[in-house]
Amino acid sequence: MKLQNRADFEALMLRILDPLKPLYSPGGALLPLGQTGTTYPRRTIEMEGFSRPLWALAPYWMGGGRAEDFAQIYRRGLAAGTNPENAEYWGDPQDCDQLFVEMAAIAAAILEVPGTIWDPLSDSEKQNLSRWLDTINHHSLPHCNWLFFRILVNLALDSVGMPCDLALMEQDLDEVDSWYVGSGWYTDGTPNIKPQRDYYIPWAIQYYGVLYSVFAAERDPERAEVFRERAMAFGKEFAFWFDENGAALPYGRSLGYRFGQCAFYSACVFAGLEPLPLPVMKGIIVRNLQWWCEKPIFDRDGVLTIGYTYPQLYMSEQYNSPGSPYWGMKTFLVIALPETHPFWSAPAAPLPAMPAVYAMKNADLLMQRLPDGQVNAYAPAEVEKNEHGQFAEKYAKFVYNTRFGFSASRSYAALEQAAPDSMLAFVLGGQVFVRRRSESFTLLEDRLISRWSPFMGITVVTELIPTAKGHLRRHRVESAYDCAAWDCGFAVPKFREGFAVKTEGGRAEARNAAQCCTVTGKSGEGVIIGAWPNTSLYDPNTVIPAVKYAIPAGVTELETLVESEADE
Repeated sequence: MKLQNRADFEALMLRILDPLKPLYSPGGALLPLGQTGTTYPRRTIEMEGFSRPLWALAPYWMGGGRAEDFAQIYRRGLAAGTNPENAEYWGDPQDCDQLFVEMAAIAAAILEVPGTIWDPLSDSEKQNLSRWLDTINHHSLPHCNWLFFRILVNLALDSVGMPCDLALMEQDLDEVDSWYVGSGWYTDGTPNIKPQRDYYIPWAIQYYGVLYSVFAAERDPERAEVFRERAMAFGKEFAFWFDENGAALPYGRSLGYRFGQCAFYSACVFAGLEPLPLPVMKGIIVRNLQWWCEKPIFDRDGVLTIGYTYPQLYMSEQYNSPGSPYWGMKTFLVIALPETHPFWSAPAAPLPAMPAVYAMKNADLLMQRLPDGQVNAYAPAEVEKNEHGQFAEKYAKFVYNTRFGFSASRSYAALEQAAPDSMLAFVLGGQVFVRRRSESFTLLEDRLISRWSPFMGITVVTELIPTAKGHLRRHRVESAYDCAAWDCGFAVPKFREGFAVKTEGGRAEARNAAQCCTVTGKSGEGVIIGAWPNTSLYDPNTVIPAVKYAIPAGVTELETLVESEADE
């Protein structure tokens, strides 16, 4: 798929959004896309479906694009959805309401294209819309990236002369600032409560900070400049998360937003920031979009599905509705740029040269780039206690890889259902136990060390050391029981050309024509775990090479070498 000029990006955006046109409600305020549920009601699910395409449509209109059919839908929808007398009224938001999340897309659209979605409204429609948006100032929000939704709403209301709460906006901005940890990185909330760093930093906090720096440049130049400086620092490190083949690191929650992974760089281009040279940022954006468009992420009608590289509910969170994936449309912010912008004529340049191993200390990750372009991220299992689902899988595996992905368990009743790739999995009493979070960890320049406990009476200290073709794992296991543990490699697709498995002594290998993973232990027995279907985020059918170790009561030292090769 060619992605070079503005017309190419517009065509891709419309290819993604055009299938939605016949699905809007008669009043335009609701967009029902499926029947799966979330923690919020059906009306809010359908409002979410309505709001998220605006992340792309507003920049499209801002850049001079013409989609009058969509513009009419959204003007009708904004009028109907905020009118308490209308059958499609979105409702009165309550504390911590998902509706506040969806207000951000509307606020950004008001800031970007008031002439398209605000000015044409009647006075009463403007009053209804502003009153409904202002409810965010009168309810509690989670103290995380949600505060930026309120910041954007107040900025938008102020821009069109409607009642807002600028004092509360300043308070929210101060709190966001308190989460800053360095090198462009924030935590998504108070660091000791929400310590993990994941995609919510680039596609939420950094993205909104860059938007704020553009739309509040005159009213708040000092803070705008801080956001810009931090984006510059962040953009240099975030490039490590991308593979030469276009894939981004599958790590953390909300991966169902898919190509939103590169949205931060779109925001930088939009704001005139160059943490990397413009052609390099274009290359990251283009290759990531192309990588995603090669995957079966749409249903037969062209609607995005819940999942990662294919429809997959096991990895979803409780807040993933059928409309949730359209948050990824934030990447299309670049189409706000005029035809004359140098982005459109720039080549899609390759990634810059990077060190083979890099300790990303403000993200608590050890990054590795293998000779064939694979990216490994060694993770410390540092997570908040308020899990949103599958946190052991999303944060606590030893390593996350751009070409093998990771697996989300069906259950912990059997190894095949747990699919514990990149984990040391203990089996006690017929149940599987893995690292869920670390009690402590140390990130050094060349290794990551963590102390963790899979089960009461078992403590493990794991040392992860990058090697030329993978990594070495050293485990010191103190166990009160006799048990067994499986040290697992990556999940390898099995219904592929050239698929073969092999075990010999303490070695296990799984390969196909494009990928190979080998796991070798100094002691133990090489085994192949047949993972249950639809556990891997990358492929519906996989096997996991592993070494099985006997763990006697007392102290046991283990050493496992994991190596991988991948052409795709």
